[in-house]
Amino acid sequence: MKRIAVLTSGGDCSGMNAAIRAVVRAGLAAGLEVIGIQKGYQGLIDRHYELMSTKSVSNVLQRGGTILQSARCKEMRDMAGQRLAAENLAGMGVEGLIVIGGDGSLNGALALTQQGTNVIGIPASIDNDIPFTDMALGVDTALNNIARAVDNIKDTASSHDRAFLVETMGRNCGYLAVVSAISCGAEYSLIPEEPYDLEEICQELRRRYQQGRSNSIIMVAEGAGNAQKIAEQIKDKIGFETRAIVLGHYQRGGSPTVFDRLLAARFGQAAVENLLSGERGKMLGLKNSGIQLTTLEKVISAGIRPIDKLLPRLASNLAV
Repeated sequence: MKRIAVLTSGGDCSGMNAAIRAVVRAGLAAGLEVIGIQKGYQGLIDRHYELMSTKSVSNVLQRGGTILQSARCKEMRDMAGQRLAAENLAGMGVEGLIVIGGDGSLNGALALTQQGTNVIGIPASIDNDIPFTDMALGVDTALNNIARAVDNIKDTASSHDRAFLVETMGRNCGYLAVVSAISCGAEYSLIPEEPYDLEEICQELRRRYQQGRSNSIIMVAEGAGNAQKIAEQIKDKIGFETRAIVLGHYQRGGSPTVFDRLLAARFGQAAVENLLSGERGKMLGLKNSGIQLTTLEKVISAGIRPIDKLLPRLASNLAV
């Protein structure tokens, strides 16, 4: 193997640049040429790429987002586009591809594997919804972003006797909402994995208000409801004034934490090593502090990573 390529796809997250850097430098150290595909799978279809050097990835470790950028690619949804992408890789002289991204990106990686391309996937999704890895790239940084925001919100909540509903990302996975609730001392976390009763929540918040508790924080995963609508539903029932905050894309950006930088370095190095040792059609994952491989077919067929049942219970118990 003499030439490999790397691309980032799907939603950006902090740690992607650190992973690109690790792939490039580990590849160069192994005597490989490394191609950077621009704008994800769309760049693969359009043949937008550059030969990466050690200078290409200088001063990117601390930057959020992705220097290779990302874009939607309709062509990769059908067989003709997948075949063209594989042919373009072969035409570039690429013998192995490293894909950094979430579930949609890994679906594309599986499709290219089925077209005969040697592919290794690196999980990157702030929702932490990818199975067969304890943590994906970007999760820890997103949690730290949320914690900073909620800590600031608590200051104004306590000053004005207010209840704040803070909406996090997490369409089908409530990991960010429940872990940030534990980390920030929120009274409730509403997540898609667990049913909740707004009337019961209102009664409990009213009781807390009558006991002299001057503020409340409710974390809401976007897949569990709309924070603004929930705030309107409960505003006259709990004693507190209510406000809704949607953190949105703020969660995805910013300088990656040390955890995400180290995880990116480990994933990048392992991706290059596994391509060189002949592995293909697999995703790297963090499991019990070690790096493991799982076939892309198994990852895709498993669906959304289930949330640890301990987390909602812990959030509930600590909010008493």
